[in-house]
Amino acid sequence: MKITRRFTEEGQSPLAKVPFRTRKSEIRNPDGSLVFRLENIEVPEAWSQVATDILAQKYFRKAGVPLLDENGDPRLDDDGTPVHGGEHDARQVFHRLAGCWTHWGAKFRYFDSDADARAFYDELSYMLAAQYAAPNSPQWFNTGL
Repeated sequence: MKITRRFTEEGQSPLAKVPFRTRKSEIRNPDGSLVFRLENIEVPEAWSQVATDILAQKYFRKAGVPLLDENGDPRLDDDGTPVHGGEHDARQVFHRLAGCWTHWGAKFRYFDSDADARAFYDELSYMLAAQYAAPNSPQWFNTGL
C-alpha cells in the first residue's frame, strides 16, 4: 500500500503543528460529589473539555505504562528498574494506537516501503490529534497494550 501524506511532512514530528495545553478533568455527580479527577493532562489545545474528559476518564491507560523522562528515555528507579504509571498525555495514546496499527501493517506487509509505514504512522497520529479520525471504543481501550 502506498501512503500519500496530506497533513504531515517527512522528517518532522506529526504533531509539530498541533499546540497542546495542560488541563484537568473532573467529573461530578448531580449532587456535586466527585466521581473522577485527573490533573496535569496534556491534550490538543483545540479539544473541547468534553473530549478531554472522555479521553482522561475512559481511554487513558491507568497503569502499566512505562514512564519516560524529559529526553524520552525510560524513567528508572534506584535499582535501574523501569518505572510504570498511567497515561497522562494524549500523545501517548496517539502513539499507542498509531504505533500498533503501523506495526500490524508492517508485520503483514501491507506497506510498499518503510517510508509508507512512517507516513501511515504520522498521518494517523495527526488525524487523531486533529479529530479527523477516531476509532471505536475497543480500539481506544485495548490497542497497543
